[in-house]
Amino acid sequence: MEFIVANFAPIMFAGLICFLLLGFPVAFSLGACGLFFGLIGIELGVFQSSVMAWLPQRLIGIMANDTLLAVPFFTLMGLILERSGMAEDLLDTVGQVFGPMRGGLALAVIFVGALLAATTGVVAASVISMGLISLPIMLRYGYDRRLTSGVIAASGTLAQIIPPSLVLIIMADQLGKSVGDMYKGAFLPGFMLMGLYVLYVVFLAIFKPAQVPALPPEARTFREPNGSGGYVSLVALTALSAVVAVVLARNMAAVHTWFQGEEVTSVATDEKVVVAMCGGVFVALVIALVNKGLKLNLLSRLAERVTFVLIPPLLLIFLVLGTIFLGVATPTEGGAMGAVGALVMAWLRGRMNMTLLKQGLASTTKLSSFVMFILIGATVFSLVFQAADGPIWVEHLLSALPGGPVGFLIAVNVLVFFLAFFLDYFELSFIVVPLLAPVAHKLGIDLIWFGVLLAVNMQTSFMHPPFGFALFFLRSVAPEKQYVDRVTQKVMEPVTTMQIYKGAIPFVLIQLTMVGILIAFPQLVTGSLDKEVNVNLEDIGAQMRDSLKSEDGAPSSEPYGNDQPASPDAAPGSTPDAGAPQGTETPTPQAEPAESDPLKAMEDALKQGDKKP
Repeated sequence: MEFIVANFAPIMFAGLICFLLLGFPVAFSLGACGLFFGLIGIELGVFQSSVMAWLPQRLIGIMANDTLLAVPFFTLMGLILERSGMAEDLLDTVGQVFGPMRGGLALAVIFVGALLAATTGVVAASVISMGLISLPIMLRYGYDRRLTSGVIAASGTLAQIIPPSLVLIIMADQLGKSVGDMYKGAFLPGFMLMGLYVLYVVFLAIFKPAQVPALPPEARTFREPNGSGGYVSLVALTALSAVVAVVLARNMAAVHTWFQGEEVTSVATDEKVVVAMCGGVFVALVIALVNKGLKLNLLSRLAERVTFVLIPPLLLIFLVLGTIFLGVATPTEGGAMGAVGALVMAWLRGRMNMTLLKQGLASTTKLSSFVMFILIGATVFSLVFQAADGPIWVEHLLSALPGGPVGFLIAVNVLVFFLAFFLDYFELSFIVVPLLAPVAHKLGIDLIWFGVLLAVNMQTSFMHPPFGFALFFLRSVAPEKQYVDRVTQKVMEPVTTMQIYKGAIPFVLIQLTMVGILIAFPQLVTGSLDKEVNVNLEDIGAQMRDSLKSEDGAPSSEPYGNDQPASPDAAPGSTPDAGAPQGTETPTPQAEPAESDPLKAMEDALKQGDKKP
């Protein structure tokens, strides 16, 4: 029994692993393990029975957590957009834009995956949509089956790291950080990961062109009467939008000065980017609407198609993320606006009906309930684990790793990488992150950087052969038997499970490369965050004392209780320096005047507050 009491925390953690390996659902494994070891701990005297009395308050706290309200809103937004046919239109349009170049269809899948990630935030919706729409097209025109499978699965997982990601919401809640800061920190790494995918496809287009052929001329549907592709007007419209965005960004301070009526000298970078891009996109939409309404024929069919298909979701992205980044709305309010915007877009496209709404609400309820059940189970487990000093055991275990913070980050990411073979990102967020965060904070690691780093790493949980969820999603929509292509009428071979697994491996390596880049360059995450303002409470207290003494008519430079200035190096309440010149009369310390007691109490309170972590 003494051995069990002395090693209660590691035994409890091992018990959780056994529960999970037996195949029980994660939420119930966490809850059952917490209650079981809670009763054992009370019987063995590891902690008091009053620990279990805290449980109802913890559960009520989950229900009162405003941050988690963003989960159902963003989920509903993504599901409505996915079921309204937006993914199909995006893939068709972007595929036509990039189709004439080698690897164009793969690039289209990557770009559309990023757009769907920034609008849906749900991996399953992105992978299934792109698998149903783009997989047959890529196979039809001779793309390598392994590359096709890998690029679709990997692009779908961008929904985990590009805001508004559900994982980042959960990560922010578990780390006790702002969701808006987590979104800001993940914005650049998410699009850098997309850029690495693009570089890989470009590499294949240069060195292995047979794997990524261009779209044949007969498959390019948006052509002008004279046979041209219509790229000239598209490039001109894009250039005009870019010029408007650049001019707006450079003069953002002047715009703020004009709007607010007072001089503004500097504007945050993220605000410049969001507002400038929104302005450029809006100008392109206005030009396209005027051209179509007045029948000016200034834009080609391709340019009009791109404008009307791409700009609505882009504006929705700016509406949601822009208001969060600018501080106008909280993530919960941004998610609510996004859900309303998705319903409006579906209605304008003529796809909105009661069937679609019921499907979206039912799926949102299921996913939100899934998250809440795991969180409740994790809360029960963590309550007992903390009572048994589990965090101290974890801290001693990890803080002794060689290499300091870098060694800790490498070890933790290796651990998370292997745990991702068996656990998905929600389970990792609720089980592993609360154990690692206190150690990271003690080592001086920025928790936003730590959270984004783990989010990129946990993205591999979708791509791990053989348990990756993205691979399962793709397997569910990929052809398992020979089929006749509806366009070419050719007999097409199926996509095997092994081809899907082999196609995922290069993209897993790319994701791990991104993890290494973030460890080496943390400013990629922290550079976009607002700088913390350090407040020195002692300085504030000194200013308040000086102000109050000035009001009482006392000289602000004299300390209380002395007739002469004390040495700056003297400790509070000590006598003047013994090394003073001979003949100098040393005043006898006197009792502090009664009227100064409130000031001294204020000073003591401020000093005590400054010592708190």
